[in-house]
Amino acid sequence: MKRISTHILDLALGKPASDVAVRLEKQEGQRPSGWRLLASQRTDQDGRCGQLLPAGEDLSAGSYRLAFDTASYYAAQKVDALYPVVEVTFRVKDGETQFHIPLLLNRHGYTTYRGG
Repeated sequence: MKRISTHILDLALGKPASDVAVRLEKQEGQRPSGWRLLASQRTDQDGRCGQLLPAGEDLSAGSYRLAFDTASYYAAQKVDALYPVVEVTFRVKDGETQFHIPLLLNRHGYTTYRGG
């Protein structure tokens, strides 16, 4: 199965970040404005989006981007945060089929990696 998924952990609270809006986009062409929206979801109670790649959409080679609406997440907690949006751009090579991109988040920073 071809899949792009994510998981957000709020490091300051020590728990998953639920109800965060996440967009998945794919770059079309070489222009900076050439991003096509593939999906938009909200993380569940466990801070997860288990499958962002829409049914019928092929996971083809190219650049993809996950955009996390951290401003709304922190505004709901009445917390002032540095990054209103976290964007993670990653490259898919021919033959790759699954990507899990976790986001470890706090109000002054974040880290990400390719999970398993």
